[in-house]
Amino acid sequence: MKDLLTTETELLVCVTCRRKGAPPEDARRPGRVLFDAIAAQDRPEGLRVTPVECLQNCSQSCTVALRGGDAKWTYVFSNVDETEHAAMIVAGAAQYHAAPDGVIPWRERPEHFKRNCLARIPPLRPKES
Repeated sequence: MKDLLTTETELLVCVTCRRKGAPPEDARRPGRVLFDAIAAQDRPEGLRVTPVECLQNCSQSCTVALRGGDAKWTYVFSNVDETEHAAMIVAGAAQYHAAPDGVIPWRERPEHFKRNCLARIPPLRPKES
């Protein structure tokens, strides 16, 4: 039986994110708004959206991460706008999901992914040479 993470892609959305300088008493943080907008989008089968508490990137607005399987790269993206980027994030996540190693060719990536990649983490099981 295949491990769950080898067949699924997980889009992690920080639901505690808020804009820099926003008062801490916000009733509904931008990260939660972003999660709800992404969760409402149509997604390919096998693309799971998971809310997470704090990705420790508070100074760069909303943050999301993509991971999937032990042979895929993991990516962390920052400066996500909760009102404008939900469809773009889902489209990029679908591209990531379709890529066997998680690497989307540079020219095919959403522009936001090109300019706001905070981290790229190697796979647990690198491709054998």
